[in-house]
Amino acid sequence: MTKKHLITCSVMLVVIIISAFDLSNATVVKRPSVAHNATRFALIEPPEEEAAGFSFAEEVLPVNSKRVSRKINYSLWMHSYTKVQSNILHIKAEKLFPVIVPILEKYGIPEDFKYLPLVESGLKEGTSRKGARGSWQFMPGTARSYGLKVNKKKDERLNLRKSTIAACKYLNDLYDEFGSWTLAAAAYNNGSIKLEKAMHRQNEDNYFRMRLNRETGMYVYKLVAMKEVIENPEKYGYKEFYAQVYNQTNLMAFN
Repeated sequence: MTKKHLITCSVMLVVIIISAFDLSNATVVKRPSVAHNATRFALIEPPEEEAAGFSFAEEVLPVNSKRVSRKINYSLWMHSYTKVQSNILHIKAEKLFPVIVPILEKYGIPEDFKYLPLVESGLKEGTSRKGARGSWQFMPGTARSYGLKVNKKKDERLNLRKSTIAACKYLNDLYDEFGSWTLAAAAYNNGSIKLEKAMHRQNEDNYFRMRLNRETGMYVYKLVAMKEVIENPEKYGYKEFYAQVYNQTNLMAFN
């Protein structure tokens, strides 16, 4: 074998060794990440028999659909303590529900809509980039249409009782238009005109079968997830923190 052949063989051997080393490292790096994500997601994925009971305003989610099941499980994970890392949602619920629920009942709105302000305002307060404000995140024009004063001196979107009454009137109008509470919720998020166009285009009147923009397409799932997290805090990792909030609330009421 000539010297030239020896050099060529040596170079090829080095390349093979380096490639094998890199491939081994790539495998080692990627596997823990995938396994970790799968485990984390599995922790909050509900058993099949429990998932079948998910509903919003008495409309049952068709979880036999893989798409629906995937969406609700993802939303539950996004609202779990693992992801949220805060008990502020439960604190807000304790504050809002005593005011909101009696008004919803008076106007014939399903009680599940009490979760809508928690989804709308979430962990933040203030005015959105689009100009929506208050617990029900009313835009100025819509707020005025339903009797709220919005001007430089007064903004009744910040008045929980008055804004809840306005929201009830708005939701009833949306229900009259679409004949479905899930579609009414979707229209609340995206506007009735856009939703109506989507329904027309897809020749579909079932929210769970429709293809909508990302935010509206996840909106009802967020409401269902919020309902689950608030009603079953321990199941989604809020055990210690919710107990702490509950004790503080009772102590404040006692004092």
